[in-house]
Amino acid sequence: MTAATTEADPAAAFPAYLHCLQEADEYAAVDVARGLLDAGVPAERVLLDLVAPAQAEVGERWARNEWSVAQEHAATHISERVVAAIAAYADPRPTRGRVVVACMDGEWHALPPRLVAEVLRLRGWQVTFLGASVPAAHLVSYLHRHDAHAVALACALPMRLPHAHRMIEACRRSDVPIVVGGRGFGADGRWARRLGVAWAPDAPSAADLVADERSLRRTPPAQLSHLADDEYAGLVRRRGELIDGALADLRERMPASRAYTPAQLDSTVSDLGYILDFLAAALYLDDATLFTDFVVWMADILTSRGVPAAALPTTLGHYAGVLRDHPRAARFLTAARASVTPAGGAGAA
Repeated sequence: MTAATTEADPAAAFPAYLHCLQEADEYAAVDVARGLLDAGVPAERVLLDLVAPAQAEVGERWARNEWSVAQEHAATHISERVVAAIAAYADPRPTRGRVVVACMDGEWHALPPRLVAEVLRLRGWQVTFLGASVPAAHLVSYLHRHDAHAVALACALPMRLPHAHRMIEACRRSDVPIVVGGRGFGADGRWARRLGVAWAPDAPSAADLVADERSLRRTPPAQLSHLADDEYAGLVRRRGELIDGALADLRERMPASRAYTPAQLDSTVSDLGYILDFLAAALYLDDATLFTDFVVWMADILTSRGVPAAALPTTLGHYAGVLRDHPRAARFLTAARASVTPAGGAGAA
């Protein structure tokens, strides 16, 4: 077992806690958190200044290919156990109404909204945490059966935003105020504003917003008139066909890909699908930066995993050619391809 170091400041305890995650030492990680609580550090600070930044670092280490998926999953599980231990230690009693916290349908990053749920609980709200990937119909059914002051919805990946909008509208028809959060809505909440919903950048801001019902309900209408061109719907309908075509094109242009193992092939098909899903979300929001930012991030991930640099521009070029009858999609693809094609490089013809 890793020896836990008790510090009276979350920042000072951070290296010890991160080492516990690295060593998959659940008991020592809990001891670090409890040591802070015993030293008088408020539970909210332990959640937000220790657990949250450590989980962000876990994600960065996975992205840099320093940690495997298994290590990332183990660390996340330990942080979930630490959050539970902090909640049990604080043991607040509700003095305010019910707030329902959930992840969007298809969204599996449940730890960040769990942190929001616990901060709300510490501030006196009766919180129902529904967890990861909650179908819209099930959430609405729950809201009909249980009176809620507000619902807080989390989305970590922008590609889920079309689904998020449908979930937001379903909640709105139940006349329950909504606040959203998570990286999926953009660092500045720009895509939440495009969808016409209140946004909070962090857990304390979400708690403040939930307490201000007037601000929670005062949101501008969604700005989605561009969907009339049917490009988003057309891309979604053709998703399977487009993936098959891109895979065939990749095998033609990059013969080495024909020798991929089943695991490599599955990963490639998933990547081809992610490209389309992020493109679809960019079309839904009519924001090319959503797609370009993803492509730049994906290029870094693929490079860290030893994938040939030309593979991504090749696929983007293929999709742009096939989707030339979709003007916005072709424009987004061309811009994204330019962002990852080295100066003077041919990329994909």
